[in-house]
Amino acid sequence: MKKLMILGASYSQIPLYKAAKDLGVKTVAASTKGDWPGFSLADECAYADISKPSEVLKAAREFGVNGIATCCVDAGVRSLGYACETLGLPGLSKSAGEKSSDKYKMKEAFQEGGVRCARHILIRSRRELEEALEKLPFPVIVKAVDLMGSRGIFRCDTKEEALLHYEDTMAATRKDYCLVEEFIQGKLMGCEAMMYQGELLYCLPNNTLAFESTVPTPVGHSVPYEKQETLGDEVKRQVMLAIKAVGLDDCPVNCDLIEKDGKIYVIEITGRAGATCLPEIVGLMYDINYYEAIARLALGMPVAHMFEEKGKWGAVLAKTLSSQKSGKVKEIRNENLPSPDLIDLSFNIRPGEEVRRYQNGRDRIGQVILAGDTLLGCKKRLEEVLSKISIEFNL
Repeated sequence: MKKLMILGASYSQIPLYKAAKDLGVKTVAASTKGDWPGFSLADECAYADISKPSEVLKAAREFGVNGIATCCVDAGVRSLGYACETLGLPGLSKSAGEKSSDKYKMKEAFQEGGVRCARHILIRSRRELEEALEKLPFPVIVKAVDLMGSRGIFRCDTKEEALLHYEDTMAATRKDYCLVEEFIQGKLMGCEAMMYQGELLYCLPNNTLAFESTVPTPVGHSVPYEKQETLGDEVKRQVMLAIKAVGLDDCPVNCDLIEKDGKIYVIEITGRAGATCLPEIVGLMYDINYYEAIARLALGMPVAHMFEEKGKWGAVLAKTLSSQKSGKVKEIRNENLPSPDLIDLSFNIRPGEEVRRYQNGRDRIGQVILAGDTLLGCKKRLEEVLSKISIEFNL
């Protein structure tokens, strides 16, 4: 029986463990010790810091795995590339893992590969930051190179804000450098894809619903892409340029982009599946279990056939559920009835637990996934579903 090591054992990796089980594959959960749900689903547990390549390599050797996979989190991508290349396993290369996990190396690769992206400058001190601010127009982004989501990333409209947030960024990062780059004011969007032996198996641009904070962060996605007819080909072209620049192959691909004035800019790209229900969206559009495709790819099993035909749904919309206030939950009321188009409505909180007013992805309280014939229909249905959900807090 084949054995798959999954990097991460949190809520977002649960579907990957289940998909591997359904394939008849043994799973090894690799994560630091803790009350992670993946540990109870896995056949074996490897206590390792997935952000450290040497620990992941050691665990992979110890447990004799046939493949390594992850999804929805960046922490293990560098280690995955290192271990897969060292052990000769299917998966992205060490170099691709490094570039996926360091936004400076990624941006340098973009520049060399002709990818349209924001101008960037590496900084290691306040003095270098001040010099960089003379070269870039405001607003700018001060950005940690090794963190995911919105952590360590700040929009700055003045020199004073940039100097202040530089300290915040350097306190958050594990590197001795960060980036300052131009802020591209446009519409956030994304693209999911998968590479297999140099071949692009599919490319699915998506609309992104963003939470507006210091920088916009995704709280939902939908397909089809609203500008597919006019910009779909350009999205695919920029994504392929970015894939080649970073060297991604034999891996899922998650790409963040911005559309401004009819041009597509690549923000980031990485060799793992996206979060915020993106694997579920891909699965519904191709009528497959996308987590199964991820597991198959990692184990060198056939996967191309899974993307030969589209599924029955014309549109899919997913949104993270959040709270507008903080407090201890007394009761969750959900008046929605089961329906074929309501693919998922779930909560990851329970009465008695503390909830925070939404600021970033760690404050999510659940998710809703809807499918239908049109995107407009899904949007109207979302309003109806949300109107039937309420949370009562203890006074």
